[in-house]
Amino acid sequence: MRTHNREPQTLGEGTLDRMARILAARNIDRADVAALSDEPEPLSLLDALSAGMPPRYRAAVADHPQVLAWIREVTEAAVAPSPGARRQVTTGPSLLMAGVVGAGKTHQAYGAVRDLVQGGIGVRWRATTAADLYAELRPRQGVDSERDLAVISRCPLLIIDDLGAARATEWTEEITYRLINRRYNHMLPTLITTNLRISDLRAYLGDRVASRLAQMTTRVEFEPVDRRRSRAAA
Repeated sequence: MRTHNREPQTLGEGTLDRMARILAARNIDRADVAALSDEPEPLSLLDALSAGMPPRYRAAVADHPQVLAWIREVTEAAVAPSPGARRQVTTGPSLLMAGVVGAGKTHQAYGAVRDLVQGGIGVRWRATTAADLYAELRPRQGVDSERDLAVISRCPLLIIDDLGAARATEWTEEITYRLINRRYNHMLPTLITTNLRISDLRAYLGDRVASRLAQMTTRVEFEPVDRRRSRAAA
């Protein structure tokens, strides 16, 4: 069976003009034809980022002064893996945001990631609540929890939401220590939110974790206002 390799053919101006006249005669807009193309519109980096976020935080905006300062520091620390490539988050400072439930800490964390991407910085990131983290890493048949912990520990940018909300045990303290210690040693940016007062973290987390957090993070105390209830009342 013979096959023929044919070069792709292009349409000449005359052909294109005839096609345009045919479409016009049938009251068909050329833009409508283009919209039916099988080629999807390319997603912007921000659109791609937002698609991976919980819907509630897809429009989150960071505006807290200390969060904005953190964004600038992480941006300055970003490096390009090769000449001409997009700068990537590799190392940088971490932030510990403490305040009452509904103070806007999680909103600020997601807004910070969006701000980095809007600024042209490449970000490989992950977000989890502390309770979900422990559930994911709890040993069970058929799951390599050690591998999962290593993957989370190496993520260039990690959001740990609601640290201190889960019941404290020796096992959760050990997992938290191993995760924080690895990120501390490799200077990986970590955004941590907690409803506990900073002065209460040591009792919950233990001395080893609290000591490392004290060195690796800037601590931000949010105003004791539940913004969710305030918006509902308004």
